[in-house]
This record gives sequence, structure tokens and C-alpha cells, in this order.
Amino acid sequence: MNKDFLNVLNLHERNCGTWAGLQSFPTNQYITSTSPVDGATIGEVTTTSEKEYQHIIDHATKAFKEWRKWPAPKRGEVVRQFGLELRKNKEALGLLVSYEMGKSLQEGLGEVQEMIDICDFAVGLSRQLYGLTMHSERPNHRMYEQWHPLGVVGVISAFNFPVAVWSWNAMIALVCGDSCIWKSSEKTPLCAIACQHILGKVLEKNRAPGAISCIISGGREVGEFLTHDKRVPLISATGSCRMGRSVGSAVASRLGKSLLELGGNNAIIITPSADLDLVIRGAVFGAVGTAGQRCTSTRRLIIHSSIFEEVSQRLVLAYKQLKIGTPLDSDNHMGPLIDKQAADMYVHAIEEVKNEGGSFLVEGKILEGTEYKSGCYVSPSIAIVTNKMKIVQEETFAPLLYLIKYDQLQDAIDLQNGVDQGLSSAMMTNDLRESEVFLSAAGSDCGIANVNIGTSGAEIGGAFGGEKDTGGGRESGSDAWKAYMRRQTNTINYGDAVPLAQGISFEF
Repeated sequence: MNKDFLNVLNLHERNCGTWAGLQSFPTNQYITSTSPVDGATIGEVTTTSEKEYQHIIDHATKAFKEWRKWPAPKRGEVVRQFGLELRKNKEALGLLVSYEMGKSLQEGLGEVQEMIDICDFAVGLSRQLYGLTMHSERPNHRMYEQWHPLGVVGVISAFNFPVAVWSWNAMIALVCGDSCIWKSSEKTPLCAIACQHILGKVLEKNRAPGAISCIISGGREVGEFLTHDKRVPLISATGSCRMGRSVGSAVASRLGKSLLELGGNNAIIITPSADLDLVIRGAVFGAVGTAGQRCTSTRRLIIHSSIFEEVSQRLVLAYKQLKIGTPLDSDNHMGPLIDKQAADMYVHAIEEVKNEGGSFLVEGKILEGTEYKSGCYVSPSIAIVTNKMKIVQEETFAPLLYLIKYDQLQDAIDLQNGVDQGLSSAMMTNDLRESEVFLSAAGSDCGIANVNIGTSGAEIGGAFGGEKDTGGGRESGSDAWKAYMRRQTNTINYGDAVPLAQGISFEF
């Protein structure tokens, strides 16, 4: 394929830049980026040594001390210019996301658009980092709270959203006055370097401290440089529940803060009044979009028994129309999984469904042939199961959709909530009462609850995140910015006496 987009993004066979204006210490160890689209090697990236990490954290800390003094609107102006550069590079960066990760080109372009959108959001936010004013119980006193930059923020991102999730964190953190160190997935390292190159030019143009945005590359051990470092007050980590427990315990042991965005086991409840055209459209995209590799992917359909057969038949018909192939072809609906290991895990999950007594309406497999030479392409599956099966309780990061039958609304809600994860949920209904019950405190226990749209995808204006084993963190919009700042309560005495709170008298 034509790889001109690599040149547009200033990507070469080997890359080792760490931040604008400074080079890292080159090592002899490299991460190889291999595309799941065709199995080709895209390039190599140097891994970060402990010595190099220490160099990076020192400079990121120094940069923070300068950056926090910039007025927030001025910091927002830098982010605004980054958004403009993303617009110029949207096609090239979207192509890289699609080629290195394997999601469809439209989804790759959409991910870059999310970056642009969060830049726009952050620019407005830079003039709204406000606190509250409270009435003091003491005369001639004023109380208020304000928010200050937190420090160096560590961002650990996953392969499935190789650029957007970093931007959700970094753009908000930057306008808040923090510096960022980004540990990207070792499966998509070139996406991180491309973003760093684009942002680096903007920082240099504005004479901003280049080390407010740094990247480190490598596996788990490199991420642990961040999680165990007391100089990094906040770690924002996206990944599996297993990874989140490891990160959370490491950060908690040093009394740091964690913002965890972990796995999802997302369900759509389909009621008898539902518009089945909406159901099929939302369920199919939720289940096979990004080849089922979104944390918000639809894993379970909880279907009323009166419409179970009709929904099942329509799903099977829709799956027969799916086109699987290179994600760079807009005619294809589904591209590859991230690597061969993911494909093998998918096949293993299918066998586990069978072992636990589940049955398949559509049984997936690893696809073979010239078009699928990378070994990462699979066909999707639809299985009839019960919610209590062990495999159903787990998150399978692949296009494996479970169908579960219910009779009473409360049973459906209990099934929806009856998993350890609590990220995204949805109900398809035209009954106002059903939707209100679902959205009430007695309804969905997830961080996201939708009506008449699927579980997959979210707008940047809302706070994104989930409950239970999903980690409890919130990123992106609403007041998620508060995670990247520290709150300070201030009291000013403008009188000529020193009265104590609670009426305490202290005389001498």
C-alpha cells in the first residue's frame, strides 16, 4: 500500500524523540510495530531505559514549574493551535491509526476528530477553571476555594484507542497547568510518536516548555516507572481490569491518585416495545465495530422472551451481510483483531462457551486466505447463553455477542447489573416508564446508561467512565477536569480581630 502518510507525520523506520527540542538516549532495544492489516512491519521505536526515564521525569517536573505559571487562557491557546494542526493532519493520522491498530478508516478518522473535539472543549475550559465562594461563620472573613495544577500526570493508554484517550487526558491536563508523560501501548507506538511530533511543533512555535509533553515506550516494566514514582501525583490508566488492579495498588501504596478506565461487559436490554430497526443497527455496530475491541463494545443482548426469536433471526441475517477485510476499504464493516494472540484468545472463548453449554447461532473462526494473511482476521459470533456462565462474566475483547432471555423488567435490570464490570449500558424501548426505571437509582449501575442508542461510543462533552471493576474514573468532559487539579480552600480575615471557628475562645 502507499505509505506516504508516514512521511507526512515525520515517521521514519526508527524513532527515538522524547519531547520537543530534546532527544532521548538511544538504546539498542526496539519495539517493532506490525500492522494487523497485512502483517507488514511499519517501523521500530526505541524502548525507554530507566536512566532515560529519570531524565524525562526531571525535565517534565521542571517544565511543569514553568507551565503552571502561564495563564490558563494562554495555555488554552496552545491547545487550540494543536487542534488546528490535527485538522491539517487528520487524514494522515487517521490512516496511521487504522493501519497500525486495525480499526476501519472511518473509525480512525473519527478518533482524530475526537482529538480535535477535546481540544475545542479544553480551550473553552481554560477560561472556566472556577471554584466556589462560601459564607464564613466568622465576621469579616471571606472563604473560597480555588484549583491549582496538580503536577506531572502519567497517562497509560491502550491499543484500541491509540490517540483519542491520550488526548482526553493530555488536553485537559495541559490547560489545567500540568505536564504529561505518556506511556502508549507497545502495540501502537507510532501513533504516539506522530502525536508527539505534531504537538512538539506547536510547543516550539509558542516557546512553551517542550517537556510538558513526553512519551515513554515499552512494556509493563516501563509503565511501572510511572506507577511507582512519587513525583507523578496522578496516573490515568486505560486497560484491562487485571492491569487496573496492578496500577491502582501500586499508586495507592504511595498515596497517589489513580484515574482508572478498565474493562466493560456491556449489555443492551431490548423490551417488547423497542424499535427493532434501531435495535439491530445499534447492536451490530456495538458488537462488531472495531472488531469488538472497544471497552464500550456490546457484549450482551438481554432480550424479552416475546421477541427473542425475531431479534435472533434479524441479527443472523444482518451478520450474513457483514463484509470483513482490510479496514482501509470503506466497503468493509470489520477489520482485524490487534494481533494473532487476540485471535487465539477469541477462539478459546468460543470453545469455553461450548464447554459451558452455550449454543451458537453464528460461530466465528480465524479467517484464512490471501486477504487475511496477517492471521488477525476473524468472523464474528452470536451465542445463546445464560448470564451466570463464567465466560459470560468475563470480558472477551473480540466480536463475541451473547443473547440472554428475560421475562420481567426487574430481571433484565438484575441481569444487566449482574457482572463485575460497570461501564456502559443501554435499553431499547418506546415505553417511558421502562426507560425511567432503567435510568433511575434502582436501574443501571453503570457509569453510562443510554436509551435507544447502543453502548458503544460516547461524546466528549460528558464525563466518560464506569463503576465497579471498571475503575470508577472519569475522563473527558463535564467536570472531569477536577481530577487533574488540586483543590485549595482559602480563608481571608479582613477585620481587626482573630475570632476562632465554632465559637472557641482562646485568651491570654
